Amino acid sequence: MAMTDGSLLSAEMTEDTLYEQLLLQAAQEMQNQLPTGQESKQIRPQPGFCVKTKMKNGEKVFINVCKADQIPPPPDLSEEGLVTLLESDDPSEYRIPMSLGEPHAEIDNSSNGCTAYDIVINSKFYNKIQNNKLFMEFFVTIGFEGLENKYNLELSREWRMLKNRKFLGSITEQNIRTKSKPVIQELESSTSSPETGSNPLISEVESTCVEPEYTIVAEPADEHPSFLVAEISLPKVDSAGSLLLDLGEDRIVLWARPDLYHLDIYIPYNIVQEESGSQFNRKSRVLTVTMPVQPA
Repeated sequence: MAMTDGSLLSAEMTEDTLYEQLLLQAAQEMQNQLPTGQESKQIRPQPGFCVKTKMKNGEKVFINVCKADQIPPPPDLSEEGLVTLLESDDPSEYRIPMSLGEPHAEIDNSSNGCTAYDIVINSKFYNKIQNNKLFMEFFVTIGFEGLENKYNLELSREWRMLKNRKFLGSITEQNIRTKSKPVIQELESSTSSPETGSNPLISEVESTCVEPEYTIVAEPADEHPSFLVAEISLPKVDSAGSLLLDLGEDRIVLWARPDLYHLDIYIPYNIVQEESGSQFNRKSRVLTVTMPVQPA
């Protein structure tokens, strides 16, 4: 759902009035913290090139391929070795570490809405695919498959590299884990069959998101509400451009790039999605979402 700039609160309501009403849900503690022994660091990838493709339904998709020294390189492999790998029955021993970023809504050159994804790979491996067409085709193919597996997409295999644009949107920092998965998990992945939907050629550098604190207020509080107001605290977010908000009939899904926050909650009423709106306050760093409720 697109962010709007207008005031989201009814003219008859004030913030004080809202907080006097019954809170439907108390502020939630942050979850999804890194497990004990896991460490993370923030990286700022450098722009590389942008690939344009589309979904099976025709929706345009852009993939920003970026580079960063902090992403580990894959094992060194010659072009002859790659050919042998592709012809083998079990190519699972070769993996390409990459960070698959969350989807973000953008505007293309025709002023139409589209979706963009960021893939970050090691800088030296980036140089290698730039200078070798076979490695480029190989990387793009498995990058597409990685996005499809992670986000349940269906991407066309027809693509082209943009000539005059290295990146669609803005480059933002990403949080990555600095410690690898346990070896036993890698062994399980390498022995998976194609039917499981896993892709052994991709070793994803995992991101670290937390669930933000939020409150949901009903108005009126003593009967079936006319609307709900959700306030989501996002202290690490600088602007609405890094937010991706999706409202379902009874669900709120929010992503804050670069892998800062992820919220996925159900709400106790069915809302009118088309009439809902949202506004991000840069000073307080709070996202307010106003959702009219369907009549009882």
